[in-house]
Amino acid sequence: MLQFSGLKIFLICAVCVLGVLFAAPNLIPEAERDNLPGWLPHRGVTLGLDLQGGSHILLEVGVEAMVHERLETLVHDVRRTLRGQQIGYTGLRVQNDAVRVRVREPEKQEQALAVLRKLSHPISGPLGGSESDLDISTSKDGLITVALSRQAMEQRQQGAVAQSLEIVRRRIDQLGMREPAIQREGAKRILVQLPGVNDPQRIKDLLGKTAKLTFQLVDSGVSLEAARQGHLPPGDEVLPGQQQGEAYVLQKRAIITGENLVDAQPSFDSRTGEPVVNFRFDSVGSKRFGDVTRANVGRLFAIVLDNKVISAPVIREPITGGSGQISGQFTVQSANDLAVLLRAGALPAPLTVLEERTVGPGLGADSIRAGVVSIIVAVILVVVYMMLTYGLFGLFADVALVFNLIITLAVMSMLQATLTLPGIAGLLLSLGMSVDANVLINERIREETHNGRSPLAAIETGFKRAFSTIIDANMTTLIKMLILYMLGSGAVKGFAVTISIGILCSMFTALLLVRLMIATWLRRRRPKHLPVAA
Repeated sequence: MLQFSGLKIFLICAVCVLGVLFAAPNLIPEAERDNLPGWLPHRGVTLGLDLQGGSHILLEVGVEAMVHERLETLVHDVRRTLRGQQIGYTGLRVQNDAVRVRVREPEKQEQALAVLRKLSHPISGPLGGSESDLDISTSKDGLITVALSRQAMEQRQQGAVAQSLEIVRRRIDQLGMREPAIQREGAKRILVQLPGVNDPQRIKDLLGKTAKLTFQLVDSGVSLEAARQGHLPPGDEVLPGQQQGEAYVLQKRAIITGENLVDAQPSFDSRTGEPVVNFRFDSVGSKRFGDVTRANVGRLFAIVLDNKVISAPVIREPITGGSGQISGQFTVQSANDLAVLLRAGALPAPLTVLEERTVGPGLGADSIRAGVVSIIVAVILVVVYMMLTYGLFGLFADVALVFNLIITLAVMSMLQATLTLPGIAGLLLSLGMSVDANVLINERIREETHNGRSPLAAIETGFKRAFSTIIDANMTTLIKMLILYMLGSGAVKGFAVTISIGILCSMFTALLLVRLMIATWLRRRRPKHLPVAA
């Protein structure tokens, strides 16, 4: 146990030196780290939201709006299907989360049911089979009700939340945020934590926009005044424009959607110099865009974002290149934000801000100061106690304690782990836990010395007998930290990561570094009595 090869001594010393190098940037302000020599590490521990300030935003996915949109689509499909089969109907509308329609001729009710059932789509059932996503029922007076099945509702909710989570993550990544924490909470909520954000309103605006982009033809055959008086043909809708009081009568059917976009970049118009957004379609979107513009030269083609017409230019010639331009009184920032939204994709359902907290950098600085003071006090108390209790061997344990803290910070810096206030608590706890192994070793050595063993035999036996206890104790703690990390939220995960790294580092310092120091001292001094004996 006390024999060390030259290679093992070199590796232990190398780990300690690398620990100092990788932990050193944490003592230097981030703005000054670029001045460090190129061979030195530049990365430090990333501070969490509660230490450097930032925004905490809790969002809720509007699943109800997504269901309503699906029902509106069903209304269009029911109208088209019944007309195609020449089945007379009346009262087609969305009511109480279902589409209701009344067949005028009772003898055609069964025919109507048969054609409407073809509108359903198969979904996976709870037992692994497939089932219809629609529940269709009828009454004696010819009223037919078409509603989404319970299984379809649940799958749509789960899919909407999962997709919203991914799109929120894409939008945040497009803005270049450092170490954001984005996670699902509950059935339909998303938690976003952004350390260091100094413009939370812009983040809320970006996350709150559905960014549903559609290209729709303007129905020039219907005047806006007639549409506002109620003379709006089926399949048309009135949407507002950019200017106050501006509106357009559009065909509801979207010719192309944002799903066909492959890129969107902010730019400037070569003629006017105003900020615009250039976009590019995929092969399917390019073909459809070219076909539509070829067949509708001279008509207005509206670009709609979140049910608001950004612009409605005239199609002067077929556009076959698969690319275009969106203009609409943008600023440089708003053009960049729109490009970010379009590249990240549209949300399947709107997001509502349920809770918002902003932590100022001053409060974070106070937390850092309090954490540093508490760590210094803890180190001093542990160092004094170990030296008073175990003498020289306590001093060895104190050296290991300092290196344990240094190596822990170095590992967190290399992994770019986020240090939060609970993480500082984890560091404090790991300081106490790091000397537990040394206490076990020293007590074992003291016990063997009292039993009359020689210094060499006492140290050898003390390390050997304490080894299994140290491993068992640390492994059970690591298992608990793993469970905390898997089941906990962001702050709890930070605590678990800090404790786990501290435990692994303490095993290195106690079982290797301390043993190396004791073995070196033993070879040089060859003592007849051990200083650990009391």
